Amino acid sequence: MALPVVICSAAAGVQRLAARGRQPSGDGGDSGRSWLRGHHNRSRQPVHARMSTSVVLRPTRSSRILPPAEAHERSIRRRVALCWGLLFLNVLPYTKGGTVIPLPNSIGKAITQGSLSLALLVALSVNPRLVIRRNLFLSLMSVLAIDTIVTAINAQYLRGTSFRTFRFVEFVIVLWLLTPFWGRKDMLLVRYHLKAMFVVLITVGIGYFIGHGDAMSTGRLTDSIWPAPATQVAHYAAVSIGIVIVLWMCRMYKGRSAFFACAAAAAILLLTHTRTAIIAMVAGLLISGMSMVVTQARVRKAFAAVGAVVTVAILTLSRIITSYLTRGQTSSELTGLSGRQGFWTALLSAPRTPFQEIFGFGITNGSFNGNPIDSNWLLAYQEEGLLGDIVCGTILLVMLVTAFFTPRGVQRALALFLLVYCLLASFTEDGFADASTYLLDMAVAASLLVPAFFASSRPDPEPEPL
Repeated sequence: MALPVVICSAAAGVQRLAARGRQPSGDGGDSGRSWLRGHHNRSRQPVHARMSTSVVLRPTRSSRILPPAEAHERSIRRRVALCWGLLFLNVLPYTKGGTVIPLPNSIGKAITQGSLSLALLVALSVNPRLVIRRNLFLSLMSVLAIDTIVTAINAQYLRGTSFRTFRFVEFVIVLWLLTPFWGRKDMLLVRYHLKAMFVVLITVGIGYFIGHGDAMSTGRLTDSIWPAPATQVAHYAAVSIGIVIVLWMCRMYKGRSAFFACAAAAAILLLTHTRTAIIAMVAGLLISGMSMVVTQARVRKAFAAVGAVVTVAILTLSRIITSYLTRGQTSSELTGLSGRQGFWTALLSAPRTPFQEIFGFGITNGSFNGNPIDSNWLLAYQEEGLLGDIVCGTILLVMLVTAFFTPRGVQRALALFLLVYCLLASFTEDGFADASTYLLDMAVAASLLVPAFFASSRPDPEPEPL
């Protein structure tokens, strides 16, 4: 009998509490007057007392409980960012000497080489079902990988060639595993690629102020934190400037942030004294800007302003510009591409068997007789034969044609900039025939040109201004 009494008492208590919590009705009853008296008494309390009773602690961003779908998406994005950063670290060569941090050469190489294996593990965690998105770019890169496997069997230096071949195949596999994230509206790979280059440029700036003598030991700015030559530093600076400007022209990058980023990267680019990066960047911006000049008023205004500034600079600073571009070289050195032309002639005249003519000698360290080859086309011919040159040419041709038929927009403009830059730089720089930053540039461009009907059914996040 005690249980029903307890239940009835509890129900009556709940009803009394609910009646006290009601707001006053319009009939002016006792409950309304009591509520008004309580409100009047509270209004006569000191301000600090009332504030102390109404303080609500808002949860921070880190402590906020996210919905399962949003938490999963954030985890995926972070792992993709980590994977891309590890790929970028893998293509940063480590050479002994010229750094303010006394890191042993073996440890530096272990960091760069081990980052590729970690990238593969992270990519497998992101894509455990091994889902891939069909695309012609990585299909052709797979053909190059198969070519290197064939040539590694009969390579002169079997151990070194086999090791580099295995790493190149592993690099292509990681790119295949990341293809489900191609074609996203938020341009995920573009953002992470830009952030990776910003990190390198920050280390270059820190090394310049900490160890100015080491950074400018050759008369051209190098990275004295992580040893990177001037040509690579110029590549990172030029591509960063180009991507930021294209995003700004498409109103995807804030004006003040774009100004400071481009100013800092331009200072680094000028200190490297690299003509190839400057010419390729200007040509890439010109082509990408022309693809948006009809649809973007900001592009038309920017072209007019830049045209006026360039005209004034040519009329007043032509002697300084010429002196900077020549770098004190004679006309014969300029026409000989800083001594490359004679070296390339020796490479082309080297004896080869018919097999080596078609398939090459296998992946090496990118040198011939101890000198860097410094040409994507000659490097492909040396390592992968005529087949390598044909595949590289087909990749550029197909991607440029695809970009031509892609609808106007920021994706097309960014892809055109990267493709034009890689095309012009490939003549005097080691390009995308092997695992390099140029190959990552081409992969980012390919991710922007993925057709819409290959996109996943799940809606992607809308792009946000950087």
